[in-house]
Amino acid sequence: MLFFAKLHYEQSMTTTIIGVVILFAVIGIAIFQYKKSSGGFLTLGEAIKLGTGIAVVSGLIGLVFYALLTNDILEAGYMEKATELAKQKTFAENPNLTQEQWDQGMEMQNKFKYLAYPFILIFTAIAGLVSGLVFGLILQKKPSEY
Repeated sequence: MLFFAKLHYEQSMTTTIIGVVILFAVIGIAIFQYKKSSGGFLTLGEAIKLGTGIAVVSGLIGLVFYALLTNDILEAGYMEKATELAKQKTFAENPNLTQEQWDQGMEMQNKFKYLAYPFILIFTAIAGLVSGLVFGLILQKKPSEY
């Protein structure tokens, strides 16, 4: 959605929070629909599995999009433009920063840039686990033993 609105260069906390809220809402709706389709019953384990599974699929979709974007498939020159925007913002916020310090930071970032993939997946899985737990505790209803 950010890509089509040309806001994919924005790296604000607001877009991150909105993304997490959307993930929680989708998981909540899915768990509610699952409970409805299973006769009104839901165990905590089922809710956690659903939440984690949905989040992992969401994370995988996000990783594919991120890979397509950063490897110049969706938008040529994305990383260069994003880096230049980040550089301008960083130098504006830190006027004492030297070009050498910037270059060292970029060199270090390039060494670890592929660690973003597993961290994104781990974060979304944990977010799904937590949301599944929360919605499971709220919506759980076990069938009667009798």
